[in-house]
Amino acid sequence: MTVTYTARVANARFGGFSKLLLLWRGSIYKLLWRELLCFLGLYMALSAAYRFVLTEEQKRYFEKLVLYCDRYASLIPVSFVLGFYVTLVVHRWWNQYLSMPLTDALMCVVVGTVHGRDERGRLYRRTLMRYAGLSGVLILRSVSTAVFKRFPTIDHVVEAGFMTREERKKFENLNSSYNKYWVPCVWFCNLAAQARREGRIRDNGAFKLLLEELNVFRSKCGMLFHYDWISVPLVYTQVVTIAVYSYFLACLIGRQFLDPAQGYKDHDLDLCVPIFTLLQFFFYAGWLKVAEQLINPFGEDDDDFETNFLIDRCFQVSMLAVDEMYDDLAMLEKDLYWDAAEARAPYTAATAFLLQQPSFQGSTFDITLAKEDMQFQRQDGLDALPNEPHGDFLQRLLPVGASMGTGGLLARRVPLLRRKNSCVSEESMAASCACAGAPDGAVPECGCEGPLLDLGQPEPESEPPTGPESPAPVPAPRAPAEPFTVVPLPGTRGPAPPWLPSPIGEEEESLA
Repeated sequence: MTVTYTARVANARFGGFSKLLLLWRGSIYKLLWRELLCFLGLYMALSAAYRFVLTEEQKRYFEKLVLYCDRYASLIPVSFVLGFYVTLVVHRWWNQYLSMPLTDALMCVVVGTVHGRDERGRLYRRTLMRYAGLSGVLILRSVSTAVFKRFPTIDHVVEAGFMTREERKKFENLNSSYNKYWVPCVWFCNLAAQARREGRIRDNGAFKLLLEELNVFRSKCGMLFHYDWISVPLVYTQVVTIAVYSYFLACLIGRQFLDPAQGYKDHDLDLCVPIFTLLQFFFYAGWLKVAEQLINPFGEDDDDFETNFLIDRCFQVSMLAVDEMYDDLAMLEKDLYWDAAEARAPYTAATAFLLQQPSFQGSTFDITLAKEDMQFQRQDGLDALPNEPHGDFLQRLLPVGASMGTGGLLARRVPLLRRKNSCVSEESMAASCACAGAPDGAVPECGCEGPLLDLGQPEPESEPPTGPESPAPVPAPRAPAEPFTVVPLPGTRGPAPPWLPSPIGEEEESLA
């Protein structure tokens, strides 16, 4: 039932799509010709009544009605609601096809995990795939009218070979009021577990892989059931249909040709057939027909899914894969390019010109630069002398004027910021001294003089306090420090490379 025209448009050429305009099966003409004739007939009937039936007074009233309908018909948002609706329906249509329960992946897992060349191993593989095919038939006969006409009862499913009579008894004796398309999947799991216990499935990893692939197959069956159950909201479909029908109902009156002698605006020409109104009807009503056809692709329209074909194809291919093709391998031979350093398949005379085309290397492969543009440039600060102290990272971030004043706020705050961010604090310097463990009241004899880290620059003097002098805080008594080992500090590091920023507190600059 699917209309395929891919080969007709394989190459883009002049008027390529014009070849498709004369096709009848699956065409817009086949869908819309009845509605188009009905619209044209009603239009011609109103036009004939206006010209030959109405009196002059009635004609004046009809002309006012025509102008009114023509003015306000454009307020109906046909393009807006119809465009979103058709986009939603097409997206839903393609997702429904992606949810078709195809057995290709499952049969490859079965043939690779369920082993045994004997009759019982063959029985295991065929029965597993028959259960999968049965589940697909049960769900498709629930959503597709074409499949239901092929298998109207469970007896037809049994006679077709998808289910045995014993399995039918178990299926019908299962007390459930819901759709039982999932029952063969449970039989599949039970049979796979039995094959695992018998060693037909050799390890738990293969058993897990088999059940995971079955769950993917079962989830697709469930998605088809939910797509059939949960439709596009009815209110959306009603709004779109009413918008299209009401618009063209207004066009039946508003697009009538009036008597040019009356001097109405935009009514200078008197015709019998509204060409552009018919084209507009063809496009908008055809757009609605597209949504009508795609909203349920499991019917019997020309472009609906070939569900019966997919059932036949999956059943035959899966049985061939797990039975006749099981452990059937050709003799291993060296390929034609075994000793070739650069393997390349031959081309026919019709495609030999492809050999002359260079391979794609990247979009920037052919860019050329001038010789001076390819020279590396030194970064900022590389021209400074190696022994020259480098600017503080914070000062490089600030404007030049903010760091030049000696008595400014920056000159007072930067030393404090350096002390707070220094790697070694005053308490840590005191604790690292060997005399820190002296008892209270005793005069420590220590050779530690000054701070542990001597950067070679004096500490800036802090400004005298402007307010009333506050009493000095009394230091709290410290507990005796634990015995520890004095670790010598590393020596002074050499100057950092000029392209690295100096951390705060690592080096000091003169603010003068």
